[in-house]
Amino acid sequence: MFKVKQNIVYPIHGIGKIIAIEKKKILDKKSEYYIIEFESNNMRIMVPVDKAEEIGIRPVIKKTEVDKVLKILKSRKAAIDDDWKARYQSNTEKIKTGSIFEIAQVVKDLHRRNKTKELSIMERKMYENALHHIILEISTVKKTSFEETEKTINKLLS
Repeated sequence: MFKVKQNIVYPIHGIGKIIAIEKKKILDKKSEYYIIEFESNNMRIMVPVDKAEEIGIRPVIKKTEVDKVLKILKSRKAAIDDDWKARYQSNTEKIKTGSIFEIAQVVKDLHRRNKTKELSIMERKMYENALHHIILEISTVKKTSFEETEKTINKLLS
């Protein structure tokens, strides 16, 4: 169970903070809900506590795991499928897991692909969103600015 003021990762939406845990009665059923706020887009949502794991909500990574993410981004090995539909589907599945390690693999692969062939509009958007999520999570964990973390990651990718 998460705690109030704890940073979490919600797949697709990114980093949020548990701002409250409240009991609510909805459709004659009383349940506990996490109230999650996403600073990046001023969004606030309610998630049933008993569904959080199923949805894929997880704590942010530990500081000790940041190096593993950076190693993935720095790696020269890339698994790039030539069939864009298969590649897009595979990358979408990786992102849906919510795992920063899977998302880092997507960022790395799309970055490498973009060096040889221009990405489609959909892949470009996927790349930008995935990169944003990684930068935001690492900057949150390391307590550094978004811009500083972005520079570090861009250097690794180049």
